[in-house]
Amino acid sequence: MTNGKTVLLVEDDPAIALIIRETLIDECGSFASVGSIAERNAWLADHRPDLIITDVVLPDGDGIDSLPGVGVDPETPVIVLSAQNTLDTAVRATGIGSYDYLPKPFDLEELTASVRAALRRRRAEPAEKADAGQADSHGLVGRAPAMQAVYRTIARLASNDLAVLILGESGTGKEVVARAVHATGLRRAGPFVAINMAAIPRELIEAELFGHERGAFTGAHSRNAGRFEQAAGGTLFLDEIGDMPLEAQTRLLRVLQSNEYSTVGGSQALRADVRVVAATHRDMRTLVADGRFREDLFYRLNVIPVTLPPLRDRRSDIAALVRHFIDAGRHSGLPDRQFAPAAMQLLERHDWPGNVRELGNVVQRLAVLSRDTVVGVRDVRAVLHDNGDGAGSAEPADVIARAVDDWAREQMAVATSDGDIHARLEAIVEAALFRRVLRDVRGNQLEAARRLGINRNTLRKRLGQLDIDPARP
Repeated sequence: MTNGKTVLLVEDDPAIALIIRETLIDECGSFASVGSIAERNAWLADHRPDLIITDVVLPDGDGIDSLPGVGVDPETPVIVLSAQNTLDTAVRATGIGSYDYLPKPFDLEELTASVRAALRRRRAEPAEKADAGQADSHGLVGRAPAMQAVYRTIARLASNDLAVLILGESGTGKEVVARAVHATGLRRAGPFVAINMAAIPRELIEAELFGHERGAFTGAHSRNAGRFEQAAGGTLFLDEIGDMPLEAQTRLLRVLQSNEYSTVGGSQALRADVRVVAATHRDMRTLVADGRFREDLFYRLNVIPVTLPPLRDRRSDIAALVRHFIDAGRHSGLPDRQFAPAAMQLLERHDWPGNVRELGNVVQRLAVLSRDTVVGVRDVRAVLHDNGDGAGSAEPADVIARAVDDWAREQMAVATSDGDIHARLEAIVEAALFRRVLRDVRGNQLEAARRLGINRNTLRKRLGQLDIDPARP
């Protein structure tokens, strides 16, 4: 059922334009489609649309940057579509006051819902235009769908000062996101101050956050400004907020409720002029249920949640991240490197328990240790096998699974392997397992059979078939 509204689509791909037209034709009274900025401007000279849907990359320019100043009613909502799926695109879309930003490929139901909502209500006041010098992704790399959701949320935070809670596993880039929220927000001209709750002794947390007066406690020889005071006019990033002691949580809650605090040992009320961004790798709802985190403080911090995906859920971004780390390392004096396709595939199959941080460490190590300008499969395997940074060490079962995957891929490429892959892999695994168990039980076949959960006669038969001497495994 039409509503008498006029929609203008600016899209240079005829197939996409046709699909959008067929999807939205019943949502409006009039639907117009053009394929360039010149055609758009000519159409706008004679018409007043109720909604504009625009692509970013058009044959004759940028669909975002060219839109202001062409006589469009500032109350006309704009929905931006783009395959240039970076944080910069989302921020620029917000900069022109767009109603919504949908990365390509987009879901038609989501587009329809956005169009319906945009036609029902007036657009909010345009966000302050981002500075020209901010045309980058603020350290965030990747175009996977999960990252697009993060970009859209950050862009929508640009015009407000709401509290943000960033959730994600260790190494996913929570501080990078916090800095992006600051750099694209209203307080970007102010300082960004970070404090790690897990790294501060519990008896010093309040002094670190709120500052202290001279003589407030033993060793306080002078007045020190706390992080709230240092971050005045900017953003205060509370990292690992889930590790904050309960007593400090109580005072932080009071500050967030009243926007006032006093230094330790002080009596003067100071204004908390900061945007608070918190982050944690912990399950906050579990902490609340267990009584280890105040429920009221959780809701104060969790106004806008941003959940970062683990790297294993955005494997399509690994190649771009590798190039990002290589470029960053080159600027720091590390040698430039390329990656052989098979080597890149190994990186993309790795589970990365340490996430983006682990990937960065591995790429830097490969840049230093690889003898050739092209990093090969052997280089990657050596580094992943000897990844001693704790967070990067994979579970043994994962190592075995990846080794089997690599071996099977190689065997499938050998014509003579038809029909015997399972038997040969079974022999390899059994031989290694039997030797290990026999060494641990000092050749005692009865005990070895018990440990393995098989019959002693079966063990003896298999040892003969595998040519294993139980006395010298």
